[in-house]
Amino acid sequence: MPSDTTPLPFICRKSPARGSQGVVVTNHPLGSAAGHEMLAFGGNAVDAAVAALLALTVVEPMMVGIAGGGVSHLRLPDGTHTVYDCLSQAGASATPGMFTPVSDRLPDYMETAGRRNLVGASSVAVPGNLRGWCQMHAQHGALPFADVIAPAIRLAAGGFPVTSYLSSNIERHAEDMINDPVISSIFLPGGTPAKPGHRLVQADYAESLRLIATEGADALHGGALGRALVDRLNTGGEDAGHVSMDDLRTYVARERDAIFGTYRGHDIVGPPPPASSGVHVTQMLNMLEAYDLKAMGFDSVEKLHLLAEVIRVGFEDRRAASGDPDFVDIPVQKLISKEYAAECQARLRDVGGATPVPPGYESNNTTHITVADRDGRIVSATHTINGLFGARIMVPGTGIIPNNYMYNFDPHPGKALSVMPGKRVPTSMAPMIVLRDGKPAFALGLPGALRIFPSAMQAIVNMIDFGMTPQQAVEAPRVWTEGAHVELEPAYAHHKEALAAKGHEVQIVPHIAGGMNAIAFGADGEMTGAACWRADGTVSALGGGLAGEGIAFHI
Repeated sequence: MPSDTTPLPFICRKSPARGSQGVVVTNHPLGSAAGHEMLAFGGNAVDAAVAALLALTVVEPMMVGIAGGGVSHLRLPDGTHTVYDCLSQAGASATPGMFTPVSDRLPDYMETAGRRNLVGASSVAVPGNLRGWCQMHAQHGALPFADVIAPAIRLAAGGFPVTSYLSSNIERHAEDMINDPVISSIFLPGGTPAKPGHRLVQADYAESLRLIATEGADALHGGALGRALVDRLNTGGEDAGHVSMDDLRTYVARERDAIFGTYRGHDIVGPPPPASSGVHVTQMLNMLEAYDLKAMGFDSVEKLHLLAEVIRVGFEDRRAASGDPDFVDIPVQKLISKEYAAECQARLRDVGGATPVPPGYESNNTTHITVADRDGRIVSATHTINGLFGARIMVPGTGIIPNNYMYNFDPHPGKALSVMPGKRVPTSMAPMIVLRDGKPAFALGLPGALRIFPSAMQAIVNMIDFGMTPQQAVEAPRVWTEGAHVELEPAYAHHKEALAAKGHEVQIVPHIAGGMNAIAFGADGEMTGAACWRADGTVSALGGGLAGEGIAFHI
């Protein structure tokens, strides 16, 4: 409970789970079960994380796939942090002028003729997920890869019941998917979206996973699956893709150093560019450190106004310098410094107000997992195929859904985020790990595009400033802005008029970003996992353990 007695303006809808042998939290119960199986089998957090992610490509196919991209943040028992940058990138033949923008103004700035950067072959960027997962497992996993991929194969071959969450997402993009006979045969049986309870079998994808079990990432990055992907994208028309076999073979999952900041005696550790979260979560927390948030109270107009202003300043600096560090000079050390935070505080306004915001886009449709084992390994990982069902096509004979990551690039030439060969997409993914006295305190993350890192920041504040439990921290209401309107979740709706009086243009929205999950680490070795109401999030915790050496039952 919070350290004071002030009632919170919300009630948690889900329950946490505790375990001493390991915890897996994903946004689908079968994803969590796959990770749990690895821990029960004697594997470590890396085995569990990769098994969960592969299983999620089956049971959350609208959110994540082997032909997507993302970021995995690994902490080892010795305190080493490594960030696996598996983000998608533009192919070698991609050019700044490959798309025809329909407008130079909002709201259609990112749109292109024929929606060719959003749907179909031309929207696909070079994938990185599978390469990164296999690399992380090869370096730090304990179990054979065939064991790690087995739950995903079993779920694809045997099927699983469609949840209402998956069904509703199929309905949202049925109009696009019906144009591709391969993907529609899976998700729109008989021409209509699969209903809750429908057993979804993906036989072709099971065979692809079996091939990956044998060949690893090379099956996609240079092998038969890669050839099938490239052939599907080579339509021969103006909608043809820009991913080649050479692009797939040469793709590298980069191992990057994490960003370290501090906040009220805690170390805040997050991913570096191209991910913006490590930089700007640190920057925003640095600004907040000068204020007594606890005294303001969690449910106060003063706190909401301050958060909105801090998030606005963070976005201003993100727009000024973000993206692939191979193409953009990002002053990381300046942005995360306490000295710069003092300068930023002078930009905070007593009275808010909507201002025009330059265009930007990231897909809200992502998944996140948080995994930890008893030995001190932690994996916080956020991965996606970008939009719901990615490019909304399927590679024939493989069950693979390609990403539509080209939509994240500015379609106008000559801009900071314009398409360039080999450029990686920008991202707000925030797989965060927080330390206290050098030891893990908690880890968390969530999906939700541009709303990810401000939401992660608020969860960190919830736990440090307001003493919330992990369950309360991930389920708590959120606020968000880029600098134009301010969004509030319904539990904050009673502050709409007061914030409007402070100059903000306020919108009440059903939810801000997606299903956050977290693990907190107790001094007694117990770990507490939590998942929020915004997705099918599920915690699986392992307790107990094997019998002591020499123990046997006999009469």
